[in-house]
Amino acid sequence: MSKLLNARLLVLGGARSGKSTFAEHRAGLETAVDYLATSQVRSDDPEWVERVRLHRARRPAHWVTLETIDLPTELDRRTDTPLLIDCLTVWLTRQMDLAGIWEARPGCDDVLKAAVDEAVAAFGRATRPVIAVSNEVGQGLVPADAGSRRFRDEMGILNMRVAQAVDEVWLCTAGIPARLK
Repeated sequence: MSKLLNARLLVLGGARSGKSTFAEHRAGLETAVDYLATSQVRSDDPEWVERVRLHRARRPAHWVTLETIDLPTELDRRTDTPLLIDCLTVWLTRQMDLAGIWEARPGCDDVLKAAVDEAVAAFGRATRPVIAVSNEVGQGLVPADAGSRRFRDEMGILNMRVAQAVDEVWLCTAGIPARLK
């Protein structure tokens, strides 16, 4: 499963669905991988700190970890080293924060749209092997508050756009991956 060649993959799934584990194995545990972590570790959130610690402990020591939200730069890098992005859900959250979506900052919608457009375009032109992990958040209940509905909608749009830009799309449910595209 470790040979990606120049494939670009999107791995979707709910929380604790096995999507990251599948993506890690698909990238190739024995090979060099650039692992792009989109998360920030905040000391005021011990549960999140523990999640990040578990992700780090699971990765092979020879993988290079890149902690950034600059997807286009890494997607555009000319290399044969696979890029594993974990995850687009946290990336989108951080982009929405930076754009000022939650405060309804003037121009925030345009800022978010530009960030998403740039990332999707970079997926489309990537020549290196890429696996992006993302949460499928639209299959549950309709959220009660407007902010959560906005996030769910933006996540669905991002997933659809990235799915169109990549070669393969996988859905993980209960630890079982199924190819959709």
